[in-house]
Amino acid sequence: MRARTKESVRAWRIGVSFASLFVFAFTFLYIGVPPLSDLTYHGASAIEVATTTAPEPAIDVRKATHVATPSAVRGIYMTSCVASTPSLRNNLMKLIDETELNSVVVDIKTYDGFISFMPESEALKPAAKGDCFVRDMQDLIDELHARGIYVIGRVAAFQDAFMVKARPELAVKKASATSTVWRDHKGIPWIDAGAKEHWDYLVLIAEESYAIGFDEINFDYIRFPSDGDMRDISYPWAGSKEKSEVMREFYEYIWGKLSSKMVISADLFGMTATNEDDLNIGQILEKALPNFHYIAPMVYPSHYPKSFLGLGDPNAHVYEVVKYSMDRAVARAVATTTRVALPGARIGTSTPAIYAKPSFDPKKIRPWLQDNNYPVPYTAEMVRDQIRAAYDAGLDSWLLWNAGNRYTRAALEPQI
Repeated sequence: MRARTKESVRAWRIGVSFASLFVFAFTFLYIGVPPLSDLTYHGASAIEVATTTAPEPAIDVRKATHVATPSAVRGIYMTSCVASTPSLRNNLMKLIDETELNSVVVDIKTYDGFISFMPESEALKPAAKGDCFVRDMQDLIDELHARGIYVIGRVAAFQDAFMVKARPELAVKKASATSTVWRDHKGIPWIDAGAKEHWDYLVLIAEESYAIGFDEINFDYIRFPSDGDMRDISYPWAGSKEKSEVMREFYEYIWGKLSSKMVISADLFGMTATNEDDLNIGQILEKALPNFHYIAPMVYPSHYPKSFLGLGDPNAHVYEVVKYSMDRAVARAVATTTRVALPGARIGTSTPAIYAKPSFDPKKIRPWLQDNNYPVPYTAEMVRDQIRAAYDAGLDSWLLWNAGNRYTRAALEPQI
């Protein structure tokens, strides 16, 4: 009995040992033991498994550079075709470096509707094509900024062949066939200025352009069409609403969306400086003044009729055309009253009606001047006479227009 009892105890101990070893092995192999580095102690008792999150990889986002608006802007226009060709754009940058020029206006979107650089927004990418696409637009802007050059981006607002093709329901139509797109004498289709969906499209273009470095966004063709078969035209979105009111609402919308984020400017017909009617295109100076940082009347003498001021050929009197026009623009900017009907601003009940308006800094006026050979060759003296007229009207900023980007160096003062 005694011998058998010792053997039973020994067997029991061996069995317990094997069982303990089995439990330990199972725990280690199938459950695992957390490393000490994963334990966090709170006080003397509770133990928690710590969770550590790996840092997100750094995203290389290129930051846009910007240049402040010069106190006196003196600039030239550069097409996107020239901007896309280094040898051509370098010639213009050299001209700016060596003369009094300090600014350049570069096409973002022209009448064809194509955007000249690759935007981030998927909504804009379909329009980022065309013969004059600038693949290195941000590099170009950075180089211009490194030279101290202020960069303005030009957006043709309601001339947009691409958008008309993509969204024909937004287009100006024929009155005689309301499903047919109307075209002007050049065959260019137009977006109806009353199509508010297009307003948001323009806002998006402006925001993307500023994001890559454009210092100012300049809106051109912010109007209704002016030439073509105007007897056979209809506006499905603006309808019969007064054109100048449609444009005022657009100006106010753009101002509300963009003015706190960037500098914006507007190109207007030159005769908006002297006419108080809307020229049948919806543009009235007093309705644009509150809604842009700068107004750029296109006072090209070649665009004025021979009857203007009784001068005869306006190309023979470029100083007089620009001086009179800018004198009137300045006077209307600083005035505190106007005969132009402004909503909720009528003073009294007298006839003709007078309306109150804010007085604006005359330096808000920044004219486009002519430096091209239409319809006669423009000499250095003729270009300089226009600049002198702007100065004599109390202004100090101007822009030179030449669609071919060939500017008269002799008309410009050398860089000091």
